[in-house]
Amino acid sequence: MQELQLLLVLAALVLLSFLSPATSCTEQEKSSLLQFLRELSPDSSSKFSRSWQSGTSCCSWEGIACGSNGTVTELSLPSMALEGPISVSIANLTGLRRLDLSYNSLSGELPPELISSASVAFLDVSFNRLNGELQESSPSLPHHPLQVLNISHNFFAGEFPSTIWEKKSDLVAINASHNTFSGALPSSFCISSPSFAVLDLSYNLFSGSIPAEIGKCSSLRVLKASNNEINGSLSDELFDASMLEHLSFLKNGLEGELDDGPLADGPAHKHTHTLFYLQPNSKQIAKLKNIVVLDLGSNNFIGDIPGSIGQLKRLEELHLDYNRMSGELPSALGNCTNLKIINLKYNSFRGELLKLSPRIGNLKSLLFLSLSNNAFVNIANVIHALKNSRKINTLIIGTNFKGETMPEDIPITDGFQSLQVLSIPSCSLSGKIPLWLSKLAKLEVLDLSNNQLTGPIPDWIHDLNFLYFIDISNNKLTGDLPTAIMLMPMLQPDKVATQLDPRAFEQPVYAGPSLTYGKNNALPAMLNLANNELTGAIPSEVGQLKSLTLLNLSFNSLSGQIPQQLFDLTNLQVVDLSNNHLSGSIPPGLNNLHFLTTFDASNNDLEGWIPAGVQSSYPYDFSGNPKLCDPTLTRTCDSAEAPPVSTLTGEETTPKIVFAIAFGAFFCLGVVYDQAVLSRFFG
Repeated sequence: MQELQLLLVLAALVLLSFLSPATSCTEQEKSSLLQFLRELSPDSSSKFSRSWQSGTSCCSWEGIACGSNGTVTELSLPSMALEGPISVSIANLTGLRRLDLSYNSLSGELPPELISSASVAFLDVSFNRLNGELQESSPSLPHHPLQVLNISHNFFAGEFPSTIWEKKSDLVAINASHNTFSGALPSSFCISSPSFAVLDLSYNLFSGSIPAEIGKCSSLRVLKASNNEINGSLSDELFDASMLEHLSFLKNGLEGELDDGPLADGPAHKHTHTLFYLQPNSKQIAKLKNIVVLDLGSNNFIGDIPGSIGQLKRLEELHLDYNRMSGELPSALGNCTNLKIINLKYNSFRGELLKLSPRIGNLKSLLFLSLSNNAFVNIANVIHALKNSRKINTLIIGTNFKGETMPEDIPITDGFQSLQVLSIPSCSLSGKIPLWLSKLAKLEVLDLSNNQLTGPIPDWIHDLNFLYFIDISNNKLTGDLPTAIMLMPMLQPDKVATQLDPRAFEQPVYAGPSLTYGKNNALPAMLNLANNELTGAIPSEVGQLKSLTLLNLSFNSLSGQIPQQLFDLTNLQVVDLSNNHLSGSIPPGLNNLHFLTTFDASNNDLEGWIPAGVQSSYPYDFSGNPKLCDPTLTRTCDSAEAPPVSTLTGEETTPKIVFAIAFGAFFCLGVVYDQAVLSRFFG
């Protein structure tokens, strides 16, 4: 990422500018450092008992670096599990240039003397538990050398100060994301710091409109203010910041259009359906000629994508998802030949994607395309237009193409050779599971759910050697449950070794009423064949799917016994066999599945005793099996008459299945820790 590279280069230059061979520090500096140590928790200070000795030069202490004259120039103790406050005594280190206390558990306020230090150029206290308001002291100092400030992932609150930056003419980058700052967005950085380049205020509580003054930031390259409460329109002045490479206002309340404005010979006017004025021929987006990432997702924008977007030759990522935009996609989008990610899901775009063709073939770098939940038509043309794309690894186009037929006769030769995720759910597509899918040698995720597909599950599915997430539920598939699907190579190891490209998953891979996954490694190993017309027995080969975590075979016409081998799958968390015609007894071993969050075998024809140690209550559901008996039930195996069988429809049990799958996925892989995985400073 460009902003990360910029910051790393800057940090290296700052570090090299003051590092040199160590001699010995002064007694005053030694005293200040020991005072900092004493104010930490006892457990924290004990970690330095061997290194930080009063009888040795502090230039040799862990985390300390000195200049040629013995002055302490660096205090760097990241990821040391430090607890307690940051002592103000650090401000007494008059030669300190770099302070890095990130990734600890420090608490209390950030001493204002550090913000207004006469020496500190690099200050990083990110990923701690610091709180209070951001303040400064010594406003009488003529100049503050601060260049990089990273206070992200803390609990700072209050308004973000504006006057604090007036004497910081060297300021280059600020990351204040993931706090609880409120009030208006600050706008005074560029007035005093002409080289100011990076501002990240994401994940706070900022409100109000985007300040027009930001447009005066002639060197600004990164502006992130996602996940706030910012409203209003994108002001004309904002587009004057023509050096911007990364602009992100994801998840705010911005509104209005992104169009090109009226014709050049017409007067300025106010659109009847927008909330702001556009000047004649005002191609505002085209001014961002250096933009690489444009992320305006999850706002309230309306109207078309302007044709002038084709002038953004450096554009690599376009995120306009979850807005209220409409119209057909401009053919000029094909001119953005560096595009890697296009995310337009959940809008009202319409028409044929082919009107973007043949220029869409120019997008040789395209990795990720999500057009789901719009009103596009002609799925055959979409597949034809993209089938020669060699780099695309994610194609998400569900909830479009209503009532069309799944294309079958598509020759796949060397195209789609990198495709790893294919998601076409909720289109009411008819036809069969097409043969061209068998050519997708790297496919790992397949979602064809909620369509009208018929015919059997093809045997060639087990030839897809990397496929581990399969959802073909809610179709009209028929035939016996094939043994081939139980022989899938990727589901047989104990763990799934995913190969998905993480660059493609900065946005959710799969979003539906029941599942939302933000990273590739959050997708569970899943086999969902529910709500079809499948018959026959569950093959004993199911016991080979060692990596499987979610198995849903509910609402079919499966018969025979539950195979004993099913209980060899010790990674299982969700099993739904409900609403079939399964018979016989429940084999032993069910209570050996220690990770189960749900086991549903309701509404079948099972009989005999429920296994010892398993109760007919959450997370187990055996209701609707009149021949089953258990001490916890109101009947025994000697009962002459059994309670009536409940007849539930798929719609009535869907919430139960949804909860089970979502809870199981969350329990399986936990919370994916936020942007810190991607970047140390400005992820």
